[in-house]
Amino acid sequence: MKRISFVMLIAVSMFILAACSTGSTGERTVTMTKAELLNKVKGGWAGQAIGVTYGGPTEFRYLGRMIPDSVELRWDNELVTFFYDKFPGLYDDIYMDLTFVDIFEKEGLDAPIESFANAFANADYMLWHANQAARYNILNGIPAPESGHWKNNMHADDIDFQIEADFAGLMAPGMVNAAGIYADRIGHIMNYGDGFYGGAYVAAMYSLAYVYDDVYQLVIDALEVIPAESNYYKCMQDVIAFHKQYPDDWKKAWQAIEDSEWAIDLHCPDGINSPFNIDATVNSAYVLLGLLYGEGDLKLTMDISTRAGQDSDCNPATAAGILLTMQGYDSISDYWIDPIKPVEDRDFAYTTISLNDVYDMSYRHALKVIEKYGGTVGEETVEIKVQSPETLALEVAFPNVYPSKVTQATPPANRRGKREMLMTLDSDAPVSIEFSGIGLVVRGGLGRDMDEEYVGELEVSIDGKVDRVVKLPADYRKRTAELYWNVEIPDGDHTASLKWLNPVEGGTIGIPGYVEFSNQKSEIEVIIK
Repeated sequence: MKRISFVMLIAVSMFILAACSTGSTGERTVTMTKAELLNKVKGGWAGQAIGVTYGGPTEFRYLGRMIPDSVELRWDNELVTFFYDKFPGLYDDIYMDLTFVDIFEKEGLDAPIESFANAFANADYMLWHANQAARYNILNGIPAPESGHWKNNMHADDIDFQIEADFAGLMAPGMVNAAGIYADRIGHIMNYGDGFYGGAYVAAMYSLAYVYDDVYQLVIDALEVIPAESNYYKCMQDVIAFHKQYPDDWKKAWQAIEDSEWAIDLHCPDGINSPFNIDATVNSAYVLLGLLYGEGDLKLTMDISTRAGQDSDCNPATAAGILLTMQGYDSISDYWIDPIKPVEDRDFAYTTISLNDVYDMSYRHALKVIEKYGGTVGEETVEIKVQSPETLALEVAFPNVYPSKVTQATPPANRRGKREMLMTLDSDAPVSIEFSGIGLVVRGGLGRDMDEEYVGELEVSIDGKVDRVVKLPADYRKRTAELYWNVEIPDGDHTASLKWLNPVEGGTIGIPGYVEFSNQKSEIEVIIK
């Protein structure tokens, strides 16, 4: 009888270890109660709301520099409600996710990419960078996933999918490769290469956060989904190495990042030769700084990811969301959750979905994904078949494409200042740009105060041959991110001619500058006129 009891004790112990073991990759089974699963789902979404609010007032105000300790980061019971009421666009990294969550809700787990792309492109909210370029592409006949490809989107390496990939990990608890499937389906709508990998890595960390209790190991193991040959992987590995080198000083690690190649944006037209950097790699680096040096403390995690600068609302939102998926909603102290509670039943701007709604939706989607990938859903518990991370295919955006020369009007004193124009079109008389190399990006757009229904047409010729006619919607929501972009021109000296085909009286097309590209990496020449 004693022997039987001992054997049974060993068997029960092994079951508990298999069910609860965290912090390592490998095929295994994890059992948790449905209440625990919901608690983690809620933690992930609430964490995003807390993080984006915490960093919101600093977004892109500190470029290439840390937010000093002397700058107080506000948090109080009125802050979240204030932003909901006055600046609801702050929560774009959440309501963007909700577009995709809503499609899964309406069409199921196998919803096609076209459904996500069309919902995203036709939504009422404003977009920027890779998202806006993708929207423009979709509305003008370039469907997903080509809409996010670097040949069609100069922002393919930007942060966009990184800040809206949370849903993919939250709906795939412990099933990191399933999270990758959902990330792949949606992430290529707006990004490619390192820009896509930013979202894929975030989704992997969310997914593994359900079954891990060690943040450091989570960061390491989730990175297995990213190809080691990619720049994104190399950047994340550098951050991990800097953490080992400076284990007690995140600011030294930040400086090491700033001194590296990852702090230089080579392709976003707004970031070339500018301290502004919206590239996925460096902003993911700041997410990792928070996770690694925060050591499981919510405030420290958010504070570091915020004070690292650049996209300093989205980065703490990502870090806090991952951490609180691991720790659960019920772990959040009153200090942090009390300001969230008054808005949990309020719909996010441009949606009919609240936090309470998405808690329930993501939870139900997670149950479906658990069953789809071999797990079981019982009355009170779920059994998750934890997946070993599989590496995604290698994709490289802008291979051998480097900015060589920037020509621009005198820039404003800050990003919110009035821009001077290098040249202006106000009739059908063409303007010319002499350039050399393999590519040209012309920045600019229609002037203000034009009829929203108006769509301009800009004919761009290269060396006397029409390359394309660019549609220029006056509706800001449908605008083009750049006037012209092409980085696949035969190497040589060229002349670009820009002609406004359908000018309107009193209207203008402003060009603040342009960027030339080469197939050789070199120091960027800068011309200010």
